[in-house]
Amino acid sequence: MTSARQVPPRRSIPGTGGRAASVFLIPFFVLFAITMIAPVVYAIGLSLFAERRSGLGFGGSTTEFVGAGNYIAVLSDKTFLEGFGRLAVYCVLYVPTLLIVALVLALLLDAAVTYARRAFQLLLFLPHAVPGVIAALIWAYLYTPGVSPIVRAVASGGIEIDFLSVQLVLPSMVNIAVWEWAGYNVIILFTALQTVPREILEAARVDGAGEIRTAFAIKTPLVWPALGVALLFTVIGSLQLFTEPKILSSATTAVTSTWVPNMWAYDAAFNRNNLPQAAAASIVLAALAGLLSWIVTRFTSKEPTQ
Repeated sequence: MTSARQVPPRRSIPGTGGRAASVFLIPFFVLFAITMIAPVVYAIGLSLFAERRSGLGFGGSTTEFVGAGNYIAVLSDKTFLEGFGRLAVYCVLYVPTLLIVALVLALLLDAAVTYARRAFQLLLFLPHAVPGVIAALIWAYLYTPGVSPIVRAVASGGIEIDFLSVQLVLPSMVNIAVWEWAGYNVIILFTALQTVPREILEAARVDGAGEIRTAFAIKTPLVWPALGVALLFTVIGSLQLFTEPKILSSATTAVTSTWVPNMWAYDAAFNRNNLPQAAAASIVLAALAGLLSWIVTRFTSKEPTQ
């Protein structure tokens, strides 16, 4: 009998895989350059100039190169710095609250019976499907005295509370953001929990570990990378705070038009017609977001000690 003819394996030409990948990546990089890099470069260029008006404002204006002048003006503006202070307090309240709530809900969801998981996932994710503006409008209604059923119910028990007061307006915004974004982060953490090897959990139960100890001593360290991703997204989202205070500013005098840095930049651009300073404020905020993202990435890249 004649032996079957051996077919030599196909050899790929060195470098063809990289060229093929580059061809498919070109559309992405083109769109990324147009939608992300170009606006940042334009904002940096715009922030280096300023408009000077001559006389009493009737003689037109000229554009002059001022270098870091706009950045100095922004960073020395009292209202801008006060906005950063409020934003810092917001981050301190919001970031740990959201992550703790999302982690606990994800652990509960992972421990839930199989037939109920999909229903719980849908219920937790529904608030995230509501646009931010609509969510802020809904909560503004629920916070407003005289029309809010929550305020009316609390008042019927003899407790007077004003969610839009100077003392409570910031926690009220934190509540809106947690309500809106908890489900999104629950999905991230729950997906990571599904990849935890079941044999490790079974070994923990054999050793006598209860459900609570298994959840926080076994599961939580194993989903640390996913928790780091959720932390990174939460920090970046916190620095972009704008919708909630902008909507609530129409319902309370506790929130001004320059309450947070994004609102300060919006006010500079559209109310004061000072686009260069608005661009400078945006670049400062973007630089801070980049710095915090780098810090969070370095911190979460380390494995937690057990």
